[in-house]
Amino acid sequence: MDQTGQYQGKPSLNDSSSFQLKEACEHWRREIIQAVESGKTVFVYLPEVQEVYIDTGKRNYSGTGHNRATTRIVERYTNYAALPNDLKPVNATGSAMKLAPLGADILAPYWAEFGSVSEYKVRLTAESICPSILTKNGDMAVATIQRSKMSSGALVLLPDIDFYPETFIGRKGEPWTPAAKRFAAKLISCVVALDKALHSTAEVTPEPDWASDPSFVLEPERVLRSELLDVERKVEEAQRRLEETQASLRDAGQLRALLYEKGKPLEHAIVGALSRLGFSAAPYKDAQSEFDVVFQSTEGRLLGEAEGKDSKAINVDKLRQLSMNIHEDLQREEVTKPAKGVLFGNGFRLSSPNNRGPQFTEKCISAAVSSSTALVPTSELFRAIQYLAAQPDDGYASECRAAIINGVGVVELPATPYFEAQEAEAAER
Repeated sequence: MDQTGQYQGKPSLNDSSSFQLKEACEHWRREIIQAVESGKTVFVYLPEVQEVYIDTGKRNYSGTGHNRATTRIVERYTNYAALPNDLKPVNATGSAMKLAPLGADILAPYWAEFGSVSEYKVRLTAESICPSILTKNGDMAVATIQRSKMSSGALVLLPDIDFYPETFIGRKGEPWTPAAKRFAAKLISCVVALDKALHSTAEVTPEPDWASDPSFVLEPERVLRSELLDVERKVEEAQRRLEETQASLRDAGQLRALLYEKGKPLEHAIVGALSRLGFSAAPYKDAQSEFDVVFQSTEGRLLGEAEGKDSKAINVDKLRQLSMNIHEDLQREEVTKPAKGVLFGNGFRLSSPNNRGPQFTEKCISAAVSSSTALVPTSELFRAIQYLAAQPDDGYASECRAAIINGVGVVELPATPYFEAQEAEAAER
């Protein structure tokens, strides 16, 4: 995942990656809870704790004007957030382990087969833990079985196993060696047997249908069921808001396609960006012609072509297509003069914009100057849109329109006031 940087020696994720991580962990936490409560057995091999700091979305502001500073508020987060209960894991490694003296007999067949290849990566320090496997020295918990109080389901947390040793990796077209296949068959057999044993020894008897008759309902249950309905309604509302916010978030980030897309997705992003700049913009298609985008404002009318290249600059070929399109456009009865040609280029699209070379080849630039065509890097267009999304500025949008309409060769859009302020602040320092 993308990082914003470091905080207290740990990776610090940006807001987008923070959202994705929390969403993924919450998803699996819910899935595990629902599986266990519905009577299933969930096995988890415990990895080492991986810590990051995530963006909470909160900000602290200090200072004013050029001295205004923004501080991101972050919080610690680990991969163990995907599990239902707080195990309070602490990183520790070792292979000297033993079954706990009480309540671990059910694990004995599994442990006889896989104890020798198991290695603990964490110690479980939560006081509520009822350990199933302990370290040989110190009797520290490294595994536990958490049974559901409502069903025959269980969450089985076990020391880790290396599932990809070199002896398991096949050669010459065979992905797995015979040893790997024997190991897999043995593991599946033990896991299935453990699942059956857990269900057969479950102390919870599934409630018979007749026991849920209203005549047997206790008053506290009646109150709690009413509260549960209210909570479920709030959860549904929250889920609906979550889905709406996720959809809005996707829509809000669509114009980032200007940085990495090609083809139709790039064309759609260009249309959206030009609309943000104040142009009336849309793709054009009829029985005879199809143009990536036709756009206009009070300053003039333009016709654009879009091109994206994975790992090289935009070459002169697309200019020929653009020239043909301008002539086709002029042949339409409602068009009285040639449109200004604009080639939108997203060269080196799979690289970060900060690491790209010139977006257009020298030959393409020379031909564009000769034909009075504007060459607009879509990364340059994104920079302008990023500013306007944060700070609506009709004056700046007008300057951008003028730069595109009057530009010949590679167009450099006006610097945003935001970046100008940053440069001025840097100069003062």
